[in-house]
Amino acid sequence: MKKYLILLIIGAFLGVLAYAFYLWHDHNKSNTKERSVHVEDYSDYAVATFAGGCFWCTESDFEKTDGVVEVISGYTGGTTKNPTYNDVSSGTTGHRESVRVYYDPAVVSYNQLLDVFWRLHDPTDAGGSFVDRGKQYSSAIFYHDDAQRLAAEMSKEALATSDIFAVPIATDILPVATFYPAEDYHQDYYKKNPRRYKYYRHNSGRDDYIKKTWGDALQRAQHHRNQPQKATHNNNKKLFMTDYKNFTKPSKKQLKEKLSKLQYTVTQKEGTERPFDNAYWDNHDEGIYVDIISGEPLYSSTDKFDSGTGWPSFLKTIKPDVVTKRDDYKLFVKRTELRSKIADSHLGHIILDGPQSNHYIRHCINSASLRFIPKERLEAEGYGEFVSLFHQKN
Repeated sequence: MKKYLILLIIGAFLGVLAYAFYLWHDHNKSNTKERSVHVEDYSDYAVATFAGGCFWCTESDFEKTDGVVEVISGYTGGTTKNPTYNDVSSGTTGHRESVRVYYDPAVVSYNQLLDVFWRLHDPTDAGGSFVDRGKQYSSAIFYHDDAQRLAAEMSKEALATSDIFAVPIATDILPVATFYPAEDYHQDYYKKNPRRYKYYRHNSGRDDYIKKTWGDALQRAQHHRNQPQKATHNNNKKLFMTDYKNFTKPSKKQLKEKLSKLQYTVTQKEGTERPFDNAYWDNHDEGIYVDIISGEPLYSSTDKFDSGTGWPSFLKTIKPDVVTKRDDYKLFVKRTELRSKIADSHLGHIILDGPQSNHYIRHCINSASLRFIPKERLEAEGYGEFVSLFHQKN
């Protein structure tokens, strides 16, 4: 028995030494400033920058995401110019191992990239990432513009208020800084050295953590083209009756059963969905928008315009008096809340940044409060009185 234990201990010790040698050999092999990555090759695409611990793993997970064109491993956020791997890993440069993601926004949105990002690492670890310790391996989102900043902040807040983690989210949200591509040896490491990469990743604890925390949610976020369009499809279902003239509001229990979590939060708790990541912000089809619960007609595509805010925006309602207005001081300044008259669903707000020709009025509405009915379906769904809106336009 003692002999067996001694052999077991020796075997484990040798395994640790082999693992350490792999890391030492790979990391120190790249102590050079020579880089052959040409980032200008991807200048026609949208760009995002993230730090999620070891960039071998972060690069691998983003490159497996639908719509991502290229991912480059590198260093950013510090003060040292043209740092090497050894410079950054020493923890003295202020840089973090990061990735620059070039993506096609027609296929994948920034918010979908955020969904992948949150699921590929532990965002509650302020001291590093799995076996890699130090700020140089800590989590961060580097935003490139105000839209990315707002999306990142709202996404982080949504994660923090979910039931997924019992401790605070430690991810920093920072303005983008100079990005230095890592040495060529680090690029596509998971492809060039698959055995060593799998050995490192498995022993780091990353995969066990992802499976335990998220199940298959990372894979579903990566392969979103194989998933139903949650916002559009959910919002286009007839969740309740559409005979709005004889409407009786369902109970809270029924609403929770029928509505998605987001739809319930928006319509019943005055929530706000994320910009640029909702069903109708960029919908250009002709038709009308009705209340998701009652089916009462609220807005027409003939009054919809692109406000650049990421939410559906309208000049006016489809008819006078189909919404009610209330004073709202939740953001410490007076705003005008809009609610559907029959179902009393929270819709959004009147914002005074619209066209001058419309007296600066803009109805900023949540997609989650609406269901869209294409003009071809108006007669079939009982909204034939609005067909003439589109005849007039044409």
